[in-house]
Amino acid sequence: MLHARAVAVGFTLLTVAKTMTSVAATASSEPRGLHASVTPDARTGSPQQRLQKLLAVPGHQPSRMNDLLLLRPETDSPTAEEKSNNKHVVFFHGDIQNFEEDMALQPEGSQWLRWSLEQVALTLGRRFPDRHVWMVRASNMYLHKFSCYHNFVESNMFGAPEHSAYSTDFGAFLHLRDLLSHGMERADLPHPLQPQGGADSIPSGFSLILVGFSKGCVVLNQMVYELPGARADPQLSHFIKQITDMFWLDGGHPGGSETWVTDKQVLKELASSGVSIHAHVTPYEVCDPMRAWVGREHTLFIKTLEEFGACPSKKLHFEDEPPSIENHFRVIQEF
Repeated sequence: MLHARAVAVGFTLLTVAKTMTSVAATASSEPRGLHASVTPDARTGSPQQRLQKLLAVPGHQPSRMNDLLLLRPETDSPTAEEKSNNKHVVFFHGDIQNFEEDMALQPEGSQWLRWSLEQVALTLGRRFPDRHVWMVRASNMYLHKFSCYHNFVESNMFGAPEHSAYSTDFGAFLHLRDLLSHGMERADLPHPLQPQGGADSIPSGFSLILVGFSKGCVVLNQMVYELPGARADPQLSHFIKQITDMFWLDGGHPGGSETWVTDKQVLKELASSGVSIHAHVTPYEVCDPMRAWVGREHTLFIKTLEEFGACPSKKLHFEDEPPSIENHFRVIQEF
């Protein structure tokens, strides 16, 4: 059952239902299939010039597409550096976050422009200066604010997930791998990841960090559920081995449970995977008495991983400040 508060935005579903019931689900209005061309500035210029928008990039199936935003790492010698630099960060955003131009058109989005995909990419570029930063835009933004990652995990219109085990037909890992492969080719990066294959399909030096914020954490959660099956698949296991870190940033969604993974069997698999696990939260999510299960699940997530021998890094940010949406977003800067 959907909870009354829309996580990461602060608008209640009840208010939405009363004021916007006549509005249908809305996908991105941007022209599909267009993308920015690669210019010399995109490789060596200012941070804004190193941003490249890639629209309608196909994933595991041609019909499953996501828009991407790429921030290239700054380098004084692009040819030599990019040949050796195949390190990447992938970010999954929360509700209300979108491309800057889309957010500016929405009254509720315009007040949060500093957390647009472009601005967050620049923030992550400072946090990971030697990596390519990929922003994955949710495939649908219901009512222009509820991020729905349908291509990664089965979800309702508000983005509340229905997690499932690994499948060779539909899955978060499969979609991410193909999405990155096609995105790297579209961006004309040297030595792109291959969409299929074993160890020989992974380019030299390739490594991956995954970051989910708020609603975007549902993608990371789905990957945790898929881990046992995906690690056993020779077509995917070598790709998963290149994931060095997973960051959960103040995870939340409008469902009434499974904000954090608590299944012991899949957490045992995560603990043994070798991935470094990071959980950064704020009182906005884990100290809300109206959604007490979020804090309980977060505690159980950490405790279970520790019981299985993992050493997840964890931090409660802004614990001495009142819960606020602003601090919810600020965890992106502070983690």
